[in-house]
Formats: sequence, C-alpha cells, structure tokens
Amino acid sequence: MVVRRRAAPPTPWSRDLAEPQIDPSSYVHESSRVIGDVRMGAHVLVAPGTSIRADEGFPFHIGSGTNLQDGVVVHGLEKGRVLGDDGKSYSAWIGSDTCITHMALIHGPVYIGDNCFIGFRSTVFNARVGNGCIVMMHALIQDVEIPAGKYIPSGAIITNQQQADRLPDVHPDDEAFARHVVEVNEALLTGYQCADDPTCLLSVRNKTQPRAMANGPISHADDHDLVGAMSLSPETVEQVRSLLRQGYSIGLEHADQRRYRSKSWLTAESIQGSREDQVLAALESRLGEFSGEYVRLIGIDSNAKRRVLEEIIQRPDGTAPTRTRTNKVVRAKTPSTPKANGSLKGDVAEQVRNLLRQGYRIGTEHADQRRYRSKSWLTCPQIRATREADVLAELNHCLADHAGEYVRLIGIDANAKRRVAEMIIQRPGENGTATASYGGNGAAARNGSATTVEGDTVQQVRDWLRQGLAIRAEHADARRYRSKSWLTCEGFTATTESQIMGQVAQILADCPGEYVRLIGVDLNAKRRIGNIIIQRPGNGSTASPATKGRAAAPAPSNGYSNGNGAVRTGLAPEVQNQVRNLLRQGYTIGTEHADKRHFRAKSWQPCAPIQSTREADVFSHLEGCLAEHAGEYVRLLGIDAQAKRRVLEQIIQRP
Repeated sequence: MVVRRRAAPPTPWSRDLAEPQIDPSSYVHESSRVIGDVRMGAHVLVAPGTSIRADEGFPFHIGSGTNLQDGVVVHGLEKGRVLGDDGKSYSAWIGSDTCITHMALIHGPVYIGDNCFIGFRSTVFNARVGNGCIVMMHALIQDVEIPAGKYIPSGAIITNQQQADRLPDVHPDDEAFARHVVEVNEALLTGYQCADDPTCLLSVRNKTQPRAMANGPISHADDHDLVGAMSLSPETVEQVRSLLRQGYSIGLEHADQRRYRSKSWLTAESIQGSREDQVLAALESRLGEFSGEYVRLIGIDSNAKRRVLEEIIQRPDGTAPTRTRTNKVVRAKTPSTPKANGSLKGDVAEQVRNLLRQGYRIGTEHADQRRYRSKSWLTCPQIRATREADVLAELNHCLADHAGEYVRLIGIDANAKRRVAEMIIQRPGENGTATASYGGNGAAARNGSATTVEGDTVQQVRDWLRQGLAIRAEHADARRYRSKSWLTCEGFTATTESQIMGQVAQILADCPGEYVRLIGVDLNAKRRIGNIIIQRPGNGSTASPATKGRAAAPAPSNGYSNGNGAVRTGLAPEVQNQVRNLLRQGYTIGTEHADKRHFRAKSWQPCAPIQSTREADVFSHLEGCLAEHAGEYVRLLGIDAQAKRRVLEQIIQRP
C-alpha cells in the first residue's frame, strides 16, 4: 500500500517542506491524508477519510498504539503550542493507546494524554485532556485543562475551568468500553495490513470459511451490554428492566430548552421489542440523536392506555442523569429462624404473606420528596427471595438504605407482567411504618392511629364488587372540586375487598385535606356506574360518603340498598316517588345545579350524567349530587331519551 504522505506546502508559516515521519508498523489508509511535520509512532491506525494536516500549526505527535477512526480531522493554528511529554513544544500532541473516534475534531494547540477516548463528533480545541479521560459523543472541550481520569458525558460543553474541575471520575465500566474499542481497532490494524498482503489474505480465507460454518451465528449480546454501559446510568438501566418485567412498554420524549420551559415535549420514534438488550440499544441510539436536548423516559401501560412513569434521563448540559453508582451491598444470608417481621409493622408483614401465598413476587421502589411529588419512583434492587423471612429481611434492609425517603411495596404478577398491589411502607420522618392497612372490621390503621372507613363505604364497595364492577378512586383539592377537575389516583389496581380498603386508607393518608371519592366502573361497557365521596376537607381522615346532601326534606338515614329490595335513602319521600314513577315509564334521570346568581339568570349547569336505571344507583347518584352542590339549587330532570325531550323539571334542593 502506498501511504499518501506529502510535504507541507510552502506557506508564510513554514518553508522547510517537512514530511511526515511514520513508523513502518503503522497503517494509513490510502484515502487518508497526512501532510507536513507529523511524527507517528508504532502500530498507529489511521482509518479511511482521516485528515492530519500540519501545514499551519506544527509539529504533530501521535503516540504508539493510537487509532484515528474514519473522518477524524487533526489541525493546528499557527500560534499556540503545548508542551509534550518529551519536553518539546507541539501544535498537537496525542498520546499512546488513545482512541479518536469517527468525525472527531482535534484542533491545536491541543494536548491529549495516554489511554484517552474521544467520542464521535466531539471537538477538542485549545485544551489539555489528561491521561485516562473518556469523552463521550458530541462534546465540546475548549480553553480548559481536564484532570486525568475524568468522564465527560455526551453533549457536554466544557468551556470554563470550574466545569472541568467538577467532572466525575471515570467508572470501570467506561474503562472497559474504551479498552474494547481499542482492541477492536488493533484487530482492524492487523486486518488492514493483512489485506495488503495477498498471501496472508488467501491463508486467512482458507482458515476462516470452515470455522465460521462450524461455529454458527455470532451472538452480539456483549456488544449491546457495552453500548448500554456507555452513557445510560445504572438507575436508568434498572428502571427499564423493572418496566419490562412488569409488561410495560418504553417510550421517549425530547425537548429543547425552549420547549422544555413551555412543557411542549415532542414524542420520539417508538421503541419496538421487549428484549432488554434491544430496548437499551435503542435508548442509547435515541440519546445520541437528541444530544444537547432534554430526554425523558416514559413507562406505558398499553392495556390501560396510561403512563406509569415519566423520568428525565438526559439534560443538555450533561448534568443529568447523575452517574453516581451505588455498589451492590453483599449481605449475609438471613438465618433460618429470623424474627418474623423485624422493624416492619404487622400490616406490612401480613400484606407480604398474602402476596407470597398467591404466588406473586415482591418489589420495592423509593423516592425523595421531589421525586415523590412528580411520581418519579426509582426501583430498588430486585428481591429474588420467595421465603417470607428472607423477603422481610430484604425489606428491612431496603428501609434502612433509604431512610428519610418514601418507600413503597410492590406486588408483581411475573407471569402476567403486571402490578397487583402498591403500598407505601415508609415516609420521611418515619421508621419502616406502613401508611395504611385494612382490617375486616372496616378500620384502616395508619401510622399508629386509626383511619375509620365508615360502614356505608364498605357496604357500597361490597355491592359494586358483587356486581362485577372495578373500583377506582379520584381526589381533588377545593379549587379542583369546584371546577369538577378530579385527578385519578394512580396505582389503584386491587380486586379484593381487603386490598381495596387497604388502598383506600392509603389514599386517605396521601391526600389529607382533599376530597376523595370512590367510583364503580363497568370495564366491559367502559362507563361509570356510581361514585361516593369518602373524604372531605376538614373531616380529618374520616371517610364521609356522598350521601349526606341536604334534600328538600331529609330523612335520618344514609342511602344504600339492604339487599332485600327495599332502598333506604336520605331523599324526601316525594322525590323518591317521583324518581320511581319516571323509571317505571322508561325515562332516564338527570340533574342540574345553579348558584343564586345563575339561578336568577336561569343558567343551570348539568351535573354528571346518571347512566344507571337501577333505583338504588339512581338514589345514590342523586344524593351524591346534592352533597357536591350543597348550598346551591338542584333540580331533578325526567328525560325521554328516544324523543330527546324533557318530561319533568323539579327543584329538589334550595340554598
């Protein structure tokens, strides 16, 4: 092979026509250009399309074992020099065993030490990069000195010394990746040199063809692992694994700084596949595409068509995600007869027993106060044990590791890849105490004090479960309550009475001073059957059913069906009779409300529609409407749905 080496052209800065000095063991591809006073050590690889021009600033030094990949440009300004390791001045010094990857720009005056890695399309200008530094993709390093052994994340812009001094240290995983790239390029050097020798090429072909047929397909799992370790933080990788184990899909959104401030996120191309290595490789690729932007990870429940996680995993300045890694803690095995529940409360231990008896796995998540408010939980190390004592011991360790944070217990159906229970078992300022549990007597204990769930609420939940309905919950502060902008309580997935009441007590603890209501939902028909308000501001954590609205002539009892056909309700008898007559004639029931100003202007506002035709459900809806609009006018409507007209308008509540 003929190396394209040329003397430096005569210029105002250089008239000595210096030529490159290249060690015979090095390889320079025929499409590359090496011009001027370039001093290249042994076993250097210069890949296709590389330009090394020492025609303005010179000389250049490239140490032994270094490789410059496709499209690298090395150039230098006329003025400005750096001191090389040999004590002489150079326009550009690149140390030994350093890897300069595709499309990187190295512009002198510049010093790059030994065993460094410069990522794709990164720029280093008028700077010193110490030994053993790793610079990821699309980074800019200018006018600074990077200490040895530092890690520069993708998209970072390092232009002042304060930024350089705060850079994190290189992690062993990053060093392993850099070594892997260097080893690959060393193999390429040998391959290129062999390709120029026909005898060597023929010998290799004769040896590798039968061997490749015998070995079968080559697995690339290790490559995916290395890519995953390149810039994704361990927290992000663990979060992705947790989402995939639970059967959730992975999505991404990105935004520049202007869109980030206005919260106008753009959806990235969807990530297909459910294999961990494929998803992590796709994530790595997307982060490279959106370098210099905010990127957030989305966990998606495709069946429920909702998001279960939103977490920012990349920022423009490279400060997030934090790359602080927590080493795995190796703990001694728990003895065969440990204390049954350690520091955990009995209700948590009972919940764990119930989940284990049903064959579910146990997981945990933690969040500080900021992440708790944004619902960005972080997954704790997986609990692989299935024995109750071992699981409780791991839970105690988790609580100790995350003291001062929120910790919640997760019940996981590994076969269906879904969550079956979520329960907060620790809050800041507490020590491993469960937030809520439910007992058969209708009371839920929270933090040592009782949260009473009234019998009417328990009875209503039982009625809905007998009808095959799903139970959901919503909450609202006073402002949202007035505007009917209820927020859905996330993670309400229980299906048994005890689990539901436990989650109800937990919601009451999470939403103090707010309105909370339960909703009976027909999942097949995709509609709401009924709702009941179980907590109001000022009532503490005591659940108050939405059956205490003031009607025209209230009766002393709250409304619910007793199961024998008779309906007890707080509505006036004339209102009850009117409703029964309308239902017998096949009409539907509706309601409207108005405050005094709207009443005078005859500007009534519709209440939530009543879909049910069962007498008990209609009475429950009416009482809920009266309670929601206490202090307002409420009128009853009889509606002929076929003729699309009203057959009755009757005021049933006044201020």
